[in-house]
Parts: sequence; C-alpha cells; structure tokens
Amino acid sequence: MIDTVAMPAARTPILRATGISKVYGAVRALGGIDFDLYPGEVLGIVGDNGAGKSTFIKILSGAIAPDSGAIEVEGAPVHFRGPLDARRAGIETVFQELAVVPLMDVEENFFLGRELCSPGPLGWLKLLTKKKMRTQAADEIAELRVGIPSVRQRVGTLSGGQRQSVAVARAVAWSRKIVIMDEPTAALGVKESRGVQELIKRVRDRGTAVILISHNMPQVFDVTDRIFVLRHGTHAGTVKTLDTDMEQVIKLITGATLHEHGRSE
Repeated sequence: MIDTVAMPAARTPILRATGISKVYGAVRALGGIDFDLYPGEVLGIVGDNGAGKSTFIKILSGAIAPDSGAIEVEGAPVHFRGPLDARRAGIETVFQELAVVPLMDVEENFFLGRELCSPGPLGWLKLLTKKKMRTQAADEIAELRVGIPSVRQRVGTLSGGQRQSVAVARAVAWSRKIVIMDEPTAALGVKESRGVQELIKRVRDRGTAVILISHNMPQVFDVTDRIFVLRHGTHAGTVKTLDTDMEQVIKLITGATLHEHGRSE
C-alpha cells in the first residue's frame, strides 16, 4: 500500500477531523476517518461511487452530523448543528449544482442571504446598501480575475463556467479559510473547466485552503497538492500529488495495491 503522507509537523492544520464515523442502518458510510487540511493547499478527495465522499463532505460542511468523531478548525473544537455553523467557522461549500439565481445579477447573487443594509429614515426600516455591495463584489471578482464584464450583469446571461466562477468567488469572499468544491466542473465543457481550474489555483495562491471532490483525475492532478483516497467508507491513503501518478491513485481507489501485497481490509 502507498504510504500515507502528512504535511510538516511544524504546520498546524486549518481543519482537522479525527475518528469520523457515520452509519445508516446496516450500512457503514464512514468508519473512523482521520483528515487534515493545511492553509493554502488544495487537497483532492477521490474514491469510487459509494466510497463515502458525499457523506464526509456533508459532515465537514455541517449538513449532517457524524455518529462519532471530532472536528477542529484552527485548533479549536467545533460542533456543527447545520451548514450555518460551518459557515460561521469559516467553511464555505460550492456544490455541483450551480447555486446561483439566474434572474439576479452577479452583485445580488454575491450577497444572497447576506445583504448589506443601513438604517432607513424611520430607524427600524433597513435599506440595502447597493453601492457598497456592488463595490465589494466587483473588487472580489477583479482580485480573482474572473472573466465577467460587470457585476450588474444578470447571471442568466453568463456561460456555465462564468456562473460556477461566480459561485466560487462568492464562497471565497465569505470565507478566506476553507472552501469545499464538490465536482465544480462536472457540468462544464473543456474550456470552461480549465477556467475554473485556474480559478482554484488563484484561490490557493491567496492562502485559502481548498477541498476538491472530483472524478476528473487529470483535473485532480493539475490543481491539487495532496490526494486523499476513500474506499468503502475507510481512508485508503493520502499521497502527495507530485510524488505519485494516476495509476497508483487508481490502485488505492480500487484496492489493487492491497491485493498485490496479499492484504485485505
């Protein structure tokens, strides 16, 4: 089996999960998963269908609670009762389905559910601070070099890649700690996928940690620093991307490495 690798001991994980388990009836979705994510790295999570990826990400994003185990953010224990708790801890998630509203413009999508308001003339009646929201959204789009002409453009007029880039930029704007991306290019063409991959690299370069879930192995090898492999709800291994190749990772996913050494789980 390929050895599990860790980041240097001197570095403190921005996110750590230990002993994460989840059972649905007679089905063990996850069994005692240990996981570390470090600042400014892109960590890919891969595995076959049913490996436990979706369950694990839902736990990290607060959508479901584990049956056992612990999660720490920047060394402090956290207990997520829902996605809002995860957001408050600095974890934003970009799902495969484009989580944007086509009838709204880019600026409105950026602040959807988090609108900036100021006291109105009656004191209790709040007014949207449209100018401030527009400026902040434009600044974030410019910093990440997202190819969108104007934040006042309706999202429904953008391409699939541009829409996904808006979702990514919004997640980064609200959390400069951790962004989880669940199959962010699954519905995109080759050119648009490449644009999102370059955006992921820029997110990493500004110090935000990224968890990337993807079945697209060339994409995983292009943008990640490490690859975390799940198999049948267990941790099959973690490898440094530069020190491995696709064949070795596929062996971890399928269990071929274990069989070659005459071992079984």
